[in-house]
Amino acid sequence: MRTETRAPRRRRAQRPGRLIAEIITVVVAGIVAFPLYWMVLSALKPAGEIQSANPRPWTFSPSFDSFERVLGSAGLGRYFVNSVIVAVVVVALSMLLSFLAAVALTRFHFKGRTVLLVMLLVAQMVPIEALTIPLFFLMRSVGDVAPAFGLNELGSLVLVHLAFTLPFAIWMLRGFVAAVPAELEEAATVDGASRFRFTWQILFPLVAPGLVATSVLSFIHAWNDFLFAKTFIISDTSNQTLPLGILVFFKPEENDWGAIMAGSTLMTIPVLVFFLLVQRKLVSGMAGAVKG
Repeated sequence: MRTETRAPRRRRAQRPGRLIAEIITVVVAGIVAFPLYWMVLSALKPAGEIQSANPRPWTFSPSFDSFERVLGSAGLGRYFVNSVIVAVVVVALSMLLSFLAAVALTRFHFKGRTVLLVMLLVAQMVPIEALTIPLFFLMRSVGDVAPAFGLNELGSLVLVHLAFTLPFAIWMLRGFVAAVPAELEEAATVDGASRFRFTWQILFPLVAPGLVATSVLSFIHAWNDFLFAKTFIISDTSNQTLPLGILVFFKPEENDWGAIMAGSTLMTIPVLVFFLLVQRKLVSGMAGAVKG
């Protein structure tokens, strides 16, 4: 009887704390979601309401004029394709290279491994802005040898994004690879599996959640990038990406905030779609990263 009476008391004691945690979670979620709500609302507002001195957090006369101006702007389709190419290539290469590097740093013992791990950690601490100018001169020199990766080329954006996404991806995947017991590889070797077969048919599926988690971060970084696109795509407008395409609505006399918000809303949709497609793997991947 004592155990039965203690259990309800513990549940009652836990309810206020749980309720407070849920309230805090809802408040934080509302604060995070409010800018997105205001962005979509501004994209749907008529021009008169956007320019009003007393903005309201609602509208009774939604309009799609801002979306029509964005979709009707010249070169938008080309900018969209460029952004997709850069993001997809960066995600694919970062997943492949980070997986192979994580396997090498975890499964093999070689001289300088610790130094390399420390360098990867330090690379994440350097601000992007501090390396933009050195990378600009580096890409200009690379263009003399490999024109496809020089300035005004999408290849330069791919290389630069890889330089910033790979250190984090390798460090994160290292925990997933280390979590796979070495006995599993030994058992596969006894059964006649080569190292190559074990890596791609056994190890790769086991660390797939971690690959998905890193791919989401790589995709968001490459898709939303403005600094690198503005720095390395100087004069060739045909190779501009979507963030640069929205610049046409920033005008000297008056900014078209409706079109800017509409363009930002359209840019957010592919990220949400990609996130929904890998949501389950992402949750398990982040949980595995915390455990590792």
